Amino acid sequence: MSQGIITAVLFLFIGLCNLSAQSTDQITIGSKHFIQSEILSEEREYWVSLPYSYDRKDLSYKKYPIIILLDGNVHFHSVSGMVNFMSSGNTDKRDIPEMIVVALLNVNRERDFTPDKIITRRVNQTGGGDQFLAFLETELIPKIEKEYRTTPYRMLIGHSLGGLFAVHAYMKEQSAFSSFISIDPSFGTWDNEVMDKKVNAIEQKSFNRPLFLATANWGKRNLRNRDRHIRYFESINRKCVGDLIAEQKYYQEKNHSSVPLPAIYDGLSFIFEGYNYSYRTATDREHLVKHFEQFSNRLSYAFPPPEELVNRIGYRFLRSNSPEEQNKALSFFELNAENYPASFNVFDSLGEAQYKLGQKEEAIQSFKKSLELNAENANARKMLKQLIKE
Repeated sequence: MSQGIITAVLFLFIGLCNLSAQSTDQITIGSKHFIQSEILSEEREYWVSLPYSYDRKDLSYKKYPIIILLDGNVHFHSVSGMVNFMSSGNTDKRDIPEMIVVALLNVNRERDFTPDKIITRRVNQTGGGDQFLAFLETELIPKIEKEYRTTPYRMLIGHSLGGLFAVHAYMKEQSAFSSFISIDPSFGTWDNEVMDKKVNAIEQKSFNRPLFLATANWGKRNLRNRDRHIRYFESINRKCVGDLIAEQKYYQEKNHSSVPLPAIYDGLSFIFEGYNYSYRTATDREHLVKHFEQFSNRLSYAFPPPEELVNRIGYRFLRSNSPEEQNKALSFFELNAENYPASFNVFDSLGEAQYKLGQKEEAIQSFKKSLELNAENANARKMLKQLIKE
């Protein structure tokens, strides 16, 4: 073996040793789970992505809405990243609340996602939609709620046949889901007669749940696809008493396969429109409270102003030299204490505001409460010592 080859092999060995010595820490976006379904008589696999804040010890009191994502093996990575990005608050504001993404992997899409039995020349397994919906509502969701800190707000997202299933679930009078994103749903078996029959059967209760319906460009068959979606949307709009909380959007530049990513982003933005309240917008506590009351009424679910947002608003006013604005700061911190009584940071901030406004006894009580919730809060301990000395 020549000296050159020996040298090359030596450098390769050194390089491999260096690689093996490097850190092997992984960035994990989710975890794999299984559930044995009695309804479906089979084991189902699902993947879970948790919000960035979920495992923080100081935020262990927080609960999170759920997204049930169909065709999870296809959409899990992109949707998990999108949800975390839109809810992270890395920019001026959060577009959506932090949410737990539960992505269900497929076993039999034809069976699970079709609400009606379709008669064809060849034997098929269509028509299992109601059974699959029962599995989601009575088996999967209860299991998720038992194992994770969740709120009762749940969203269903489906594409193609999954989009058909999402629309089917939306039209149910009783539903475990609060909102729906249906991406280019396959309405191929819904002729005018079938569609009219289904729409006529919808109860007004369904219209309290937001629906986002995306339509892709099907090229030569485009008019047929668009017409079905538009007809459905116009039909439910006529049936709804009052304003329909729904949107149908056509994506001229996207086909059936490429539409999910922009549609899910737009769907999340539509459903949570108004959540992205900038801390610079707040003028007083009443304005903020009214804004989130209107937002909550639209979604038929109570979303209080986010703790981080209110805290940021409070400190913006607290830094002012104006006594009036400093009192506004106190009102924001008090609002947080009302909405998030298990947060040590809320009472720490409230104590700082009370101290700055000369409310010594109130500040002492707030810092004590903060330490009760988190004995490791060094700032509260330091402030208490300082207040006692004074």
